[in-house]
Amino acid sequence: MDEEHLHDDLHDFKDRNFFRLKLRSFATVYLLLALSFLLIFTLFAVSLSRVSAISSKLQEVPLEQRHNISGRDFLLFPCGPRSREWEYFDGKCYYFSLTRTSWHKAKAQCEEMHSQLAVINSYAKQNFVMFRTRNERFWIGLTDENSEGEWEWVDGTDYKTTFTFWKEGEPNNSGSNEDCAHVWGSGKWNDVYCTYECYYICEKPVPK
Repeated sequence: MDEEHLHDDLHDFKDRNFFRLKLRSFATVYLLLALSFLLIFTLFAVSLSRVSAISSKLQEVPLEQRHNISGRDFLLFPCGPRSREWEYFDGKCYYFSLTRTSWHKAKAQCEEMHSQLAVINSYAKQNFVMFRTRNERFWIGLTDENSEGEWEWVDGTDYKTTFTFWKEGEPNNSGSNEDCAHVWGSGKWNDVYCTYECYYICEKPVPK
């Protein structure tokens, strides 16, 4: 009987020991968690104070230097961070449409975006357009609607003294109804009726 009591006491002692060890291990885990949260909170507070300090220092930077900082944004998004669909080339921004429409509707849509149908007045710009349009047909800002054979750029650029890149035999006013110009084929220009639907190119100055 004494042996049975001794065995029971020993068993109770082991249970109590096991329970104490469990409590200690839980206490250690909770302590580590508390220390982790404290560390995270401290790091967050330090980061927040640093951001606040940098912000206040930035306000103290002279205006000229601030422009230099914004110049970095210009290198990434020369046409503006909200105009990522516009492409930069040689001091201007260009939009190549993803939908087809008539020349007059294309002209109106460019104007709604504070731009104009593209004026191609140099071989460099022609090369840029040729590479970008890749044999698709795109309206440009050239028309002779006002007087047959008297081609005019939408921005008033003098057509007679500037660069041209017509396809061989063009403009030919086929059907006596071809008054608007687009790029086609290998990027050369062609005259076609203005209600024809094709893509279009808008251009605008780089935003200040």
